[in-house]
Amino acid sequence: MGDGSTLMHGTAVARGSAGLLITGRAGVGKSSLALELMALGASLVADDQVVLTRKPEGLLMSAPSTLDGKIEARGIGILKCDAAPAWLRIVVDMDHVETGRLPEPLEISVFGERVRLIRRVEAPAFASMLCILLKGGLE
Repeated sequence: MGDGSTLMHGTAVARGSAGLLITGRAGVGKSSLALELMALGASLVADDQVVLTRKPEGLLMSAPSTLDGKIEARGIGILKCDAAPAWLRIVVDMDHVETGRLPEPLEISVFGERVRLIRRVEAPAFASMLCILLKGGLE
């Protein structure tokens, strides 16, 4: 993608303009977590592949045109919904589990940008926690 954009495997959702990128191996639950977040009020950015475009304000996430407004619901099929670009603010790593009760904040470099990193939390409220975090709810 010669316009300063790159394609990344993952799924992205947003609350307003604040975006969350869900990463992990195939079948780990990226789309399922995104669907839970969407049921809690988040909007879809992209499923399966996310276009990251470097802008002066940071990394803008969007969907490739072939996947725009589509998300996989395993066992049901491809669902259609509204989708819009959002700024990358948080990365959720589904391949690693957070074991700390109150872990130190983590960061990851995504194409040169420092971004908050959250490891998967094995709790029924994980999607709710992420929704509140996206709204700026971290002390």
